[in-house]
Amino acid sequence: MGRHRRIGLLGGSFNPAHGGHLHITLLALKHLALDEVWWLVSPQNPLKSARDMAPLAERMESARRVAGSHPRIRVSDLENRLGRRYTADTVKALRRRFPRLRFVWLMGGDNLVQIRRWRHWPEIFATLPIAVFDRPSYSVKAPASLAARRFARYRVAPAAARFLADMTPPAWVFFHTRLDRRSASAIRAGRTPSRNFKEQRTELTALVPYPEPSRSRPDPAAAPPADLLDLVLETLEEGKAEDVVTIDLAGKMPIADQMVIASGRSARQIQALCERLEAALSRRARIVVEGKRQGDWVLIDAGDVIVHLFRPETRAYYNLEKLWSGELPGELPEAEAIGS
Repeated sequence: MGRHRRIGLLGGSFNPAHGGHLHITLLALKHLALDEVWWLVSPQNPLKSARDMAPLAERMESARRVAGSHPRIRVSDLENRLGRRYTADTVKALRRRFPRLRFVWLMGGDNLVQIRRWRHWPEIFATLPIAVFDRPSYSVKAPASLAARRFARYRVAPAAARFLADMTPPAWVFFHTRLDRRSASAIRAGRTPSRNFKEQRTELTALVPYPEPSRSRPDPAAAPPADLLDLVLETLEEGKAEDVVTIDLAGKMPIADQMVIASGRSARQIQALCERLEAALSRRARIVVEGKRQGDWVLIDAGDVIVHLFRPETRAYYNLEKLWSGELPGELPEAEAIGS
């Protein structure tokens, strides 16, 4: 058993491609547990003038130069070959053509504000999950935009973003990440200092090693999954965690073998449970902790075991038990060529 491949879709004019595209791509690979990101170079953005639009072949070449030899980025004119001009039509066509893939639409916060001008934009939210990355001057405007307000109930916490590709749409996440001020319009206007692509990649690969290594796992000498799970459950019991649930992922998903979900009565108790688990697990596995400061939803990734700690109301809202107790994705499909 395996899982469906997770593909990020970054669409745009790429007029020209630049380090900002690579910035979002590497963040997406890191935070969304994607297998690949496809750069969909559009034949013509319906909202932009064709007068200053470089030919498609030239924009494709600029995208290939920026992507370099990264093994998890594919540059494609697939939208042109599908005969689509609007994103809503493109994502539907891709879902039909590649039914075994799990797609996530990637975009900047500026596009979350502007998406209300896109043709049939609510259909995009209904067709596939969406990941939005912060852009300069849009940190406040984007989360308050019409689209964000209309789909507020479907917003996913960043701590759960690695599961986004497997969620049923509508589902979307907003990342307040490090900002990148580069833009194609500024480059065309000569306002962005010239920087070669090698320098851009060297800077950005601090976010995700280039190419990214396989997901961090415990040392071979560390505790096996069953022992880690027992340790997690014992520690939660000692900390008086409530409603502890274990979900078996072994052989079904590559993110972990076991998922544990538990509740704490308050943010203070959740933080205390987190500290207990950190102390117990750090001697047995490499761990990553997210959300501890807020204490509303804490994720502890111990490699083979992932732990979610919630306040009861937050747990009820996101309802991970329902998401993960259903049928999980099936066999990993053979690679499907998209062209480049």
